[in-house]
Amino acid sequence: MTSSHGNLTALRGILAAWVFLCLLSLSSAAFAKPNVIVVLTDDQGYGDLSLTGNPLLKTPNMDKLAREGVQFTNFHVDAYCSPTRAALMTGRYSHRVGVWGTVNGRNMLREGEMTMADVFRHNGYRTGHFGKWHLGTNYPYRPIDRGFDEWLGHGDGGTGCATDYWGNDRVNDHYIHNGKWESQPRPGFECDVFFDEAMHFIRENKARPFFTYLALYNAHSPCSIPDRAWADPYRDYGTIDTAYLFATIARIDENLGRLRRLLEEEGLAENTLLLFLTDNGATGGYRVFNAGMRGHKGDYYDGGHRVPCFLRWPGGNFGQPATSGKLAAHIDLLPTLVDLCELDSPEEIAFDGTSLEPLLRDPQAPWPERTLVMGSVPNAVGPHPSAPKFGNRYAVMTERWRLINERELYDMPSDPGQQNDVAREYPEVVARLLEAYRNYWDSVSANDSGWRGRPVIGHPNAPEVELCSEDWHSTKGACPWNQAGVAKGAGQGRWPVRIDKEGVYRIEVRRWPRETGAAMDGVPKKGKKVDAVLRDKSVTSTLYDAKPQALPVKQVHLKIGEDVEKVAVGKGMAFVAIKARLKAGPIDIEAILLDASGKELCGAFYLYIGESE
Repeated sequence: MTSSHGNLTALRGILAAWVFLCLLSLSSAAFAKPNVIVVLTDDQGYGDLSLTGNPLLKTPNMDKLAREGVQFTNFHVDAYCSPTRAALMTGRYSHRVGVWGTVNGRNMLREGEMTMADVFRHNGYRTGHFGKWHLGTNYPYRPIDRGFDEWLGHGDGGTGCATDYWGNDRVNDHYIHNGKWESQPRPGFECDVFFDEAMHFIRENKARPFFTYLALYNAHSPCSIPDRAWADPYRDYGTIDTAYLFATIARIDENLGRLRRLLEEEGLAENTLLLFLTDNGATGGYRVFNAGMRGHKGDYYDGGHRVPCFLRWPGGNFGQPATSGKLAAHIDLLPTLVDLCELDSPEEIAFDGTSLEPLLRDPQAPWPERTLVMGSVPNAVGPHPSAPKFGNRYAVMTERWRLINERELYDMPSDPGQQNDVAREYPEVVARLLEAYRNYWDSVSANDSGWRGRPVIGHPNAPEVELCSEDWHSTKGACPWNQAGVAKGAGQGRWPVRIDKEGVYRIEVRRWPRETGAAMDGVPKKGKKVDAVLRDKSVTSTLYDAKPQALPVKQVHLKIGEDVEKVAVGKGMAFVAIKARLKAGPIDIEAILLDASGKELCGAFYLYIGESE
């Protein structure tokens, strides 16, 4: 009896151990997928690295990453930030997913589009975004609505933009964390803070696969920094703005080195796929060195959209470090990651891009001829971005050819600087590429002109929504997309929104954002310690340098659809609050500030809307 009981106990122990080992094996298999880190810098051109030949700027950590992995030297993105980010996140042309602008709601990634974060989270990854999003600041367009578990950022369009915390200047700033502004500033330089938080996220999630999207606001101008001495190595060549730009890029490079050391220390380097790229062509740096290219940010020539891109994954069987000159683009990266990480998609995605896995395994692998289009570049920005127009400022690309605007043709192997138009010599090539552009237009751009994002009011995931002029559909004057534009007190516009459910809503109308506490007829007090420098001067006003203007505001006219509510504004009032019953569905809202005589002054730049208690 005792012996039998002992044998049974031993058998149970062996069985339990076997089950544990099986579960452990299954768990290990489930979490054997590689970690993925995507580092995306802002406004760093192809020539803004020592790797590509810059004679002044030194980027040893970027160079090392490139030389240890696979470099793509003929890699293309859009010519502006929001379109590039939309294409990167979806593997689809930016125009196809509704993002061909940077303001006015033209930057909001179309609802229903599957993002890179959605795909990774569906496969058990922990997902974190640190830095610039620029695909929508309100529900359902925020990172936490598009597949990210964790999100730390500044304003949607950039530090110092209208959606940013008032007075942020990249040093000791307030940050938005998972949809809410933190009450206390975080110490340190913005770039350092985002790397710090990404590294914290990596440490916290190292026991499971993670996807980290580290999309910096740097080195986008204005390049404010904590210490003017950072710019000293670059003062003797180019302008002072270039010196500050290069100082910022050098700081990014230092942080990239810190990130790589963390991966080594935590034993994560072998099974982490680290991907680096930039979001468009050069800004100020092209005046120093542009790698022989024509054009810069915003251009349809290669200088506007050819960028550095390299991937490193020691455990990924990429073979020896290599360079590929095959034509590739941002739309290729999500399908590439799906293949490399063996990911299942929560639903089928019709990618415009192609997986680069064969080239990563063997850069000399057979690669079919392909044609890519970058469309309607200049319509991406400005106070009144027009709908895309057929034939308007675009580039059709093959490995050999570039067709520009139906009329210019460049043979890239013999003319990489795009100086010699050979359209008359090769009419058959022009015709073939023009046909490719027409097919692109019919499939992509022709259908996106009516799209404009509509933030949702009254949804449980966003009890209160802050609307600001960065997302205006401008009706008068330029779009005040940054805090300097708000400070000047000019322009008007309406917000296209969608009401989730009918009800009574409280609408708080303000000239200045809530955190300032400023009166509608006054100006914000300087509440932030001067801790950043720009062009060797302390940043004492808004980051884009405009002194706030007081306006004699005495009335608010709130337009909701066709209805108008008129409210008096007393001296020193910071806001007026209006209750209104709103029906479910799309509607436009506009708030206009007027003086005592009824003269229109400007739009109210900020609205806060939530259900009334």
